[in-house]
Amino acid sequence: MITRLNQAFISLTSHPDFGKLLLRLTFGVLMLFHGVAKVQHGVSWIAGMLAAKGLPGFIAYGVFIGEIITPLLIIIGLFTRQAAFIYAFNILVATLLVGMGKFFTLTDVGAWGLESEALYFLGGLSIMFLGAGKYALSADKEKEWR
Repeated sequence: MITRLNQAFISLTSHPDFGKLLLRLTFGVLMLFHGVAKVQHGVSWIAGMLAAKGLPGFIAYGVFIGEIITPLLIIIGLFTRQAAFIYAFNILVATLLVGMGKFFTLTDVGAWGLESEALYFLGGLSIMFLGAGKYALSADKEKEWR
């Protein structure tokens, strides 16, 4: 009986392409909120942090690529793997700029201080490795490469 229930559950929930779409929509939409905030409030504060580390301030405008363009590409499923790579790299750079002081910390509820950053980073890598799936503007052409 348990085996039959398990098989029924698996047959009802075995939709990897829908899972990929859900993953893309989740991480893409959530990152867009960060990008919209940068559009509304500017990136001068990021440029200041970069300058303090001896880097050119104009690099701050790259945040628009990482937090607006790549999430949109991920959502629609166009250049998904490449966009997800840039997305993950953007999170890594942001973490190195502002989050490293939280590396060995826990929040008041016991979460890792870099939990959100890790979730976004690993979500981006997961999308990169999984690809867009069939519910995408440009479905994966993996079989053509094999």
